[in-house]
This record gives sequence, C-alpha cells and structure tokens, in this order.
Amino acid sequence: MLKEFKDFAFKGNMLDLAVGVIIGGAFGKVITSIVNDLVMPLVGLLVGKVNFNNLFISLDGKHYDTLDAAKDAPVFKYGVFLSTFLDFLIVAFVIFIVVRQIGKFRKKEAPKEKAATTKSCPHCLSDIPAQATRCKFCTSELSAGGRVSGSIQ
Repeated sequence: MLKEFKDFAFKGNMLDLAVGVIIGGAFGKVITSIVNDLVMPLVGLLVGKVNFNNLFISLDGKHYDTLDAAKDAPVFKYGVFLSTFLDFLIVAFVIFIVVRQIGKFRKKEAPKEKAATTKSCPHCLSDIPAQATRCKFCTSELSAGGRVSGSIQ
C-alpha cells in the first residue's frame, strides 16, 4: 500500500498538478491585489471616491458607518461582491488570452491521410484505381495488394 501511494503521489502529472495549483493560488493573489489595490480605487475615484469594500446594506435596519462596524450584523455586501466579480473577470480574461496564444503556437495537426484512390500497376507502372482488379493499360490481372496475380515478383 505504501508503494502504491508513493507511485501515485510522485507521478509526473501529479507533481505538475501540484505546481499548477500553487502557481494558480499565487496568480489569484496577484490578481486580487491588482483589483483591490489598483483598479477598485481608480473606479471608486471615478464614481466619487467610493470604497467598494465598504458598500453594503444592513439587513437589520440599523445604520453602520463601515463594514467593520457591522461585522456581527446581517449585511448584504454588494461592494465585496463587485470586487470579487471583477477579480473573476480579469482572471477569466487572462486565462482566455493565454489559452488562445497556446492554441496559436501549437503545431497544426496534419490532415488525416485519405485512403489511396490509386495504385501503380507493378507490370506497366501506370496509375490505376485502387479497387481495380485488372490494369486498364496492360490488362494484367491484379490481386488486392496491387501485384500481378500468378507471377513471381
């Protein structure tokens, strides 16, 4: 059982997944910082010096000046939601751009080869239809493999 766990835990793709999760977490923190520390203050400035993280509606009917003051009260935190939603949009857009670029860099798959429509007559070397059983040029009989039947080649 220990050997199976070791094989499972240290497979190459398991380690790749772990690295991806760690990088993804760090990337998420960077995006959250960009949104909260750079974008939202600019948006707040444009709409009248509003701190989006302090936008909320108290559900108990009382007035609170800040979200911290209403920490024990039931509140509808739409400012935090707007900030989180903007996080999501930025992450989704960046992932879209990355996946799009990876798609452009990948080698285009070669088109699948179609079944041969012609074959060469081994006797006269003319091209004839692949399903032909007799050469239309030299009239040699052909087997399914394209060889003259009854002769040694």
